Amino acid sequence: MQLVDYPTKTPEENIALDELLLQKAESGEIGEVARFWESEEDFVVLGRAGKVNEECFLKKCHNEGVKIIRRASGGGTVLQGKGSLNYSLILSYSRDKNLKRILYSYKIILGKVSKVLQEKGIKAEFIPISDMAIGGKKFSGNAQARKKEYFLHHGTFLYDFDIPKVKIYLKHPPKEPAYRKGRHHEDFLTNINLTREELKSAVLEAFPADEGVYKPSRDEIKSLEELLLEKYSQDWWNYSF
Repeated sequence: MQLVDYPTKTPEENIALDELLLQKAESGEIGEVARFWESEEDFVVLGRAGKVNEECFLKKCHNEGVKIIRRASGGGTVLQGKGSLNYSLILSYSRDKNLKRILYSYKIILGKVSKVLQEKGIKAEFIPISDMAIGGKKFSGNAQARKKEYFLHHGTFLYDFDIPKVKIYLKHPPKEPAYRKGRHHEDFLTNINLTREELKSAVLEAFPADEGVYKPSRDEIKSLEELLLEKYSQDWWNYSF
């Protein structure tokens, strides 16, 4: 696995880059990669089938310039911003045949990450389908997008996030995991007591990037710009449901 080295500038670019890396892996142009990123600005990220009006306070987002971007993976809607570290893994099914089973793949991946966190003194636990929590409070949500040979697994770590802001832009989700028990955002979410560098280290301990650094070529950057222009900056995609 290689560690991606590319200084993204905008929320749209970060979301688009995950899809591009998956496409490149599936076409055989790259192998497994890992990347980390964090946005300085607040923005909303919808899952592939998320419904804007059901999950966001649309007028509030527009009035305050909070972008709404749809990702290629499934899962629920989240608020991103400073203090929320994102990690992305492009993984091959060849590393473990059980990764082809979606639910089991979350158990494999998040089980490894939570085990490393436990070794660092954090009482983290994997809660199906795709969360990690401490004391019943969620600090990490995860989602996937899948191809035939490779898949994208990406997620967030809340480590210094202004959790009360979530209720300003996001409605209570139309679907929720059983362990949420109807709790409001500020009662359900929590920050993990680790720095961003410690969190990066934990992921890389679970999934070592021991094959050097991957830097996108000029042609790949051009492809990213095209994907950004044609899809992730367009209302037809971001507001499609």
